[in-house]
Amino acid sequence: MAIQQSMRGNSSWTVGMLICLLLILLRGNHFLPLYFFEGLASLTVAMGLAILSGKIDVLGGLVGGLIGLGIFVGGGFVALGLLLVFFMAGSAVSHWRKNEKTLMGLEQENQGKRSVRHAIANGGIAAICGLLAWGFPAYSAVLLTALAASFASAAADTFSSELGNVYGRRYVDVLTFKPGIKGQDGIISLEGSLLGALGSLLIALAFGMGHGWSGDVLLVWGTGLIGNHMDSILGASVQRRGQLNNDEVNLLSTLIAAIIGGLAASLV
Repeated sequence: MAIQQSMRGNSSWTVGMLICLLLILLRGNHFLPLYFFEGLASLTVAMGLAILSGKIDVLGGLVGGLIGLGIFVGGGFVALGLLLVFFMAGSAVSHWRKNEKTLMGLEQENQGKRSVRHAIANGGIAAICGLLAWGFPAYSAVLLTALAASFASAAADTFSSELGNVYGRRYVDVLTFKPGIKGQDGIISLEGSLLGALGSLLIALAFGMGHGWSGDVLLVWGTGLIGNHMDSILGASVQRRGQLNNDEVNLLSTLIAAIIGGLAASLV
């Protein structure tokens, strides 16, 4: 109960922060991005389809739409495409061999349906990066790389956990490398790590298709791997001790990836 109340508080705080940041930027920047209303219409349709398909609940879809708007105003349809790639790929791997995961007791809660917690944990940092890119266009290239890095981290975590629990053969603690139990916090496998790298690569390639094939593609891929590894470390430490829950760990790992990606992009 305490963890659920904490998560609701964190969710409300994050949504409130996104809205306040949007209002601040609107006050100081009296312009709308190119194709704003087309983007808004696309988001509305996508949000409705996601809710109707049962892949996300109503509140999660609404908050996801707000997150998508923050991403769009900073990066346009290209950045919005990263959100779409992540959502579709994440939903696919979550439903992959779902019956087998259910029998092992490892299926995502609510039969894999995304909620507001998942939307914020995986896309909240990307939305903030998008809003900042809109408000401070001189730094947009760096911030959009940070946005992509956050999604690469989220995709790597989703692929490694959802598919690693299916295809993994030997599971170890990320901190001690001693044998561990599949599905527990901070427990990894070689197969899961490789599949996580595939998820990060998927976002990096999508980023390259939209922004051009530069060294930033490898940067996004690498920071996604770092974010995923940090997720495992946090899982084996603060999450296992009950100091943070899974969604908070996901949010923090995407933040770490975004910071590293943004700082690295500013130096190259």
